[in-house]
Amino acid sequence: MTKNPGLTVVQPPPFDEAIPLPSRDLGASGLAFWNAVQSDYQVDDPGGRELLLLASEAIDRAEGLRAMIEADGAVLRTKAGLKDHPALKHELANRAFVTRAIARLGLNVEAVRPVGRPGLGGWKG
Repeated sequence: MTKNPGLTVVQPPPFDEAIPLPSRDLGASGLAFWNAVQSDYQVDDPGGRELLLLASEAIDRAEGLRAMIEADGAVLRTKAGLKDHPALKHELANRAFVTRAIARLGLNVEAVRPVGRPGLGGWKG
């Protein structure tokens, strides 16, 4: 009769190893988005990772443009009168790209109801 060696506790990998690193450098906002998406959805296909990376870069770009707009003001006074800040349309374009990328990756779809059997009040047979 052989003796059972017992159970071994297996620890999950540390947080930094569980989330894959992006293949290009990201700023603080883009990296936070990358980590949040990867921790919830684990995007692991090459196309999905590239789209997520592009969205993360667009978030960084939009945040940089937002900082410029806040420093200069959303409306600039010129010789010809008041004019919208030229970076406004670029910030909006980057944020719109992020929104489309989120939809394309399917990250905006939540389950309508939980998966599994209905509760006690569900099916009555």
